[in-house]
Amino acid sequence: MGEHERVGVARGAGSYASTVAGLERWELCRGDPGYPPALLDLEGETPVLRGYGDPTVLLEDCVSVIGARRANPYGITCARMAGRVAAECGVVVVSGGAVGCDQTAGTAALNAGGKTVVIPGCGADVVYPASSEDLYCRAVREGGCVLSIERWGTRPARYTFVRRNRVIAALSASLIVCEAGRPSGTFSTATTAAELGRRVYAVPGSIFSANSQGTNWLIENGASIVTDEAALESLIALDYGRLRLASDVRSESRGELLDALVASPMTVDEIALFLRVELPQALVLLAEQEALGLVCRLPDARFAPTQQALLGQNETLGKQARR
Repeated sequence: MGEHERVGVARGAGSYASTVAGLERWELCRGDPGYPPALLDLEGETPVLRGYGDPTVLLEDCVSVIGARRANPYGITCARMAGRVAAECGVVVVSGGAVGCDQTAGTAALNAGGKTVVIPGCGADVVYPASSEDLYCRAVREGGCVLSIERWGTRPARYTFVRRNRVIAALSASLIVCEAGRPSGTFSTATTAAELGRRVYAVPGSIFSANSQGTNWLIENGASIVTDEAALESLIALDYGRLRLASDVRSESRGELLDALVASPMTVDEIALFLRVELPQALVLLAEQEALGLVCRLPDARFAPTQQALLGQNETLGKQARR
């Protein structure tokens, strides 16, 4: 390792500062023992890695999980599934820690007893975004790490995210794209991974959703399609030779309305038209579904299934929801 010294963390990082206080921060350069061989595939200068936590996790089997920052409930739910399934297969989850799919995937991996590597678009001693602070802390405490290719104290900038996306693409043997527009940073990370010879998995989405244009294009052009949880488990098993340690997959009908909302969120007027009912009846139905935790209202006033409904975790609620 190129550097070991005790340091604090950037001012304002709060509990992350407490988590890493007194810890050795490390630097890894090309040629150092423990430098991940996967990053040698990057063209140009091989990046110096700086971070907190356990750097040996970078030598374990890793899968990168990425997706839209302004993710729909569908994308968030897929990211949660991906992080959990990867962890249950014993694979380390790599993400950028960004709001949306990245945060969700890393947190899901930790909640499932796994490890995660967070690669932010800033120095490893800077928390960005602020909402990722808990993920940073848990990554370091629970056997993973926070690493950056930027110098200590570097603040986030457009170019730093472009640089870090290449590392996310290169570090893992496979990359899972939960939701991606086109163009987008997520989409460019996936294309970089494909160019580096990494296996790309993509979750299909509605043809009417801008957040699925990138994933659908990737599938059309050769990415492995993730049709459900069992398919994801099979892809990981084939690529990493690992069997899942736990499995609790349920498949049940969600009902006419929820199945339609999975395909595309709708306004209350569109729901009334779809169900062939008057507007007051549609409002009553939506109120019932919200009370059951099966439907949520998006910021643009459309309605979409909740994560609970998409994952089908509660059989009783599922039966109540069927019409």
